[in-house]
Amino acid sequence: MLFTASHHHIVNRVVIKYQIRYDSNMQMTIAEKLRTVDHLMAMVGQTPMLEIHYRLEGQPRRIFAKYEISNMTGSIKDRMALHILRRAYESGELQSRDTIVEASSGNTGISFAAIGKALGHFVRIYMPDWLSQERVLLMHHYGAEVIPVSKSQGGFIGSITMANDYAHENEHVYLPRQFDNPANTEAHELTTGPEIEQQLQQLGYTVDAVVAGVGTGGTIMGVARYLRSNGKRVQAHPLEPANSPTMRTGHKVGQHRIQGISDEFIPSIVNLQELDPVVDVWDGDAILMAQTLCHQLGLAVGISSGANVVGAMQVAEHLGPGANVVTIIADCNKKYFSTALCHAEPPRDEYWTPRIKFDHFSAIR
Repeated sequence: MLFTASHHHIVNRVVIKYQIRYDSNMQMTIAEKLRTVDHLMAMVGQTPMLEIHYRLEGQPRRIFAKYEISNMTGSIKDRMALHILRRAYESGELQSRDTIVEASSGNTGISFAAIGKALGHFVRIYMPDWLSQERVLLMHHYGAEVIPVSKSQGGFIGSITMANDYAHENEHVYLPRQFDNPANTEAHELTTGPEIEQQLQQLGYTVDAVVAGVGTGGTIMGVARYLRSNGKRVQAHPLEPANSPTMRTGHKVGQHRIQGISDEFIPSIVNLQELDPVVDVWDGDAILMAQTLCHQLGLAVGISSGANVVGAMQVAEHLGPGANVVTIIADCNKKYFSTALCHAEPPRDEYWTPRIKFDHFSAIR
């Protein structure tokens, strides 16, 4: 038996009407949902590794980058979202008719919206209202409800508070708590880390360093723990905007345009004592790098991916020629068309991108 509930949301004065369909998916047993999780795993992970060749002021260099755009919704957050839900089913925290409620700056919300829908859950996302409209529209199209949160309402921290309040005031709610959930880190320790190691081994290399922007911090923490297992010596550098060095200062300072990282606080799952020094990248440099990757190599990446590439180049230069430095291409440019990514960005003397000329890249699975 089916019935529908219509919802309306206004996005930039455009009224969006969508329908939530309550159907047999919501009647699935936990065992059936876990089998569905197994099927969804075929669409998440096992992403290509790119070997990117470039010249820095005329000198040949190369870095490696995990191409996470090939995940189910086009971002690395699918790994974390699917694993968190699996663990929640297994522990009994998530029941068949629960609503999934989360605070997100975009990609995590999109992942929970899509995967939650595939598993028969209604999804409600709280998100700061200054993030790209493409993110909001994608979540709406997956059938999620998106609650915009203004700076006067607390911004990102306000989004987390409102999600927690909603769960406290309503029954049948599951909070993934991506910033505090150990399953976030575990997802990358079990999948991303092993893939990185295996793919470089196919090329006859070992990993010397990994660099990744910190949103929740799950990626860098999980990958570092795996790559350093059995006593292996691998550098692991968290990355943040130079404009807003939250990890260096311990609190929110400044403003930046790299959506998806440096969300106003240091997440509890991040242990900086386990990591190597923080890498800082100017947001303008990240924008220029994302534009250049697209213009010169045809790699349509988002701003945080541009930042990751700049950060990996910094670490590679520090370690010297021949070092095997890996980073993450976290998502694509299609979620950024309404942002500074699609506008001219003036270069500055301290930026890396103006000194870079890309040659080519190769890819392996």
